[in-house]
Amino acid sequence: MTAPTGHSPHSPALDDSPTAQNAQAAENVQTAQNVRSAPAPAPGRARRPARLRVAVLGAGMIAGVHLRSARANGAEVVGVLSATPERSLAAAERWQVDVGYPDLDAVLADDSIDVVHVCTPNHLHVTQAGAALRAGKHVVCEKPLATTAADARLLVDAAESAGRIATVPFVYRYHPMVRELRARVAAGDFGAWQLLHGSYLQDWLLSPDSTSWRVDPAVGGASRAFADIGSHWFDLVEWVAGVRVAELLAETTTTVPDRPGAGGPTFRGPAPAGAGRTAVTTEDALAVVARTTDGVLVSTTVSQVSAGRKNRLWFELDGADASAVFDQELPESLWLGRPDRAETLVRDPSVNSPDAARLSVVPAGHPQGYPECFENFVKDTYAAVRGESPEGLPTVLDGLRSARLVDAVITSAARRAWTPVADDTVDAQTTEGNGGHPR
Repeated sequence: MTAPTGHSPHSPALDDSPTAQNAQAAENVQTAQNVRSAPAPAPGRARRPARLRVAVLGAGMIAGVHLRSARANGAEVVGVLSATPERSLAAAERWQVDVGYPDLDAVLADDSIDVVHVCTPNHLHVTQAGAALRAGKHVVCEKPLATTAADARLLVDAAESAGRIATVPFVYRYHPMVRELRARVAAGDFGAWQLLHGSYLQDWLLSPDSTSWRVDPAVGGASRAFADIGSHWFDLVEWVAGVRVAELLAETTTTVPDRPGAGGPTFRGPAPAGAGRTAVTTEDALAVVARTTDGVLVSTTVSQVSAGRKNRLWFELDGADASAVFDQELPESLWLGRPDRAETLVRDPSVNSPDAARLSVVPAGHPQGYPECFENFVKDTYAAVRGESPEGLPTVLDGLRSARLVDAVITSAARRAWTPVADDTVDAQTTEGNGGHPR
């Protein structure tokens, strides 16, 4: 079975004749937002936006989530790129996608593509997302946006120079009850913040026989647990509470000193026998204490080795008048506390805030969760591509903010000292003897 053009075997062959090329060029006429114009509907037919055409870079678990979310929002997934041409074709077959791209150049040369979803290992993000932006594509880039703040800044600059939308899936913003809480914070329901605290706990790397490419700092970056999941916690707390962390103190621990050398995913089981062992230098868990620009104390614990905790992102916001708790494993509710009472508020679009109701895709009592978060994030990204301005859409600027927090955590843990977080006008600067991280 061969497919030298990069198409999967069930797809039609490419027609490279001049006539076909002219027809394709005509089809790909773009608007100012790089999206094809929709034809006027026939009488009796509804008008709808032109269908976006997307390519997915990566073929792992999260790439599948991106692909399904793109399709759920009416996009056509044109092709997929994996680590080798053979794996690209295998992914195209598995996902019933027409094109298995042989390499990144083939993706960039495909003028039919409006949006590129970058779902590859972290060290590839700056190269792949940057190239896609320079080629005039809109980009959805997995987090961490890059393995250093300096590289994340390059992607912000690339998006601004290209005039393209570039977003980062901090998707927990898209739980309706997170939006409900943010609306109540904005309304002043909680008073001045007293304390912001919580944790993000998983157990998928608890076993010494579990591993991932994320364990390798050359691929995943110098931080693992914080960059992978702690970044989500800080994004949510800063965004919901309306605060910015100014400085932090981090203490990390590596509880499993070596792991299998195989880089395949192990969240469904242990690595194959005989894979060999590799020393681990990235953190399995950490604790972070921080102060906001207003002096509010923040604390969190992040772990990928907490037995029984599958994906528990939990935070509490304590104000002078009231407190609130959100638990990502119980995403349909909020706990609200006052000195004289406590209550649990459930998702109900008929009474929730407008933004929470907007993200409620099913009525109250019909559970929704992570898949709907991701689909709503992609929906808002595509709306931005079409020129809209959705509320709360996380962009590469949020990815840069997260990268600066990661850099500060790495530096603080290495020095065992309080470390400032670079602000929005100062890039991370390499300093002597500091491993490329900010002072």
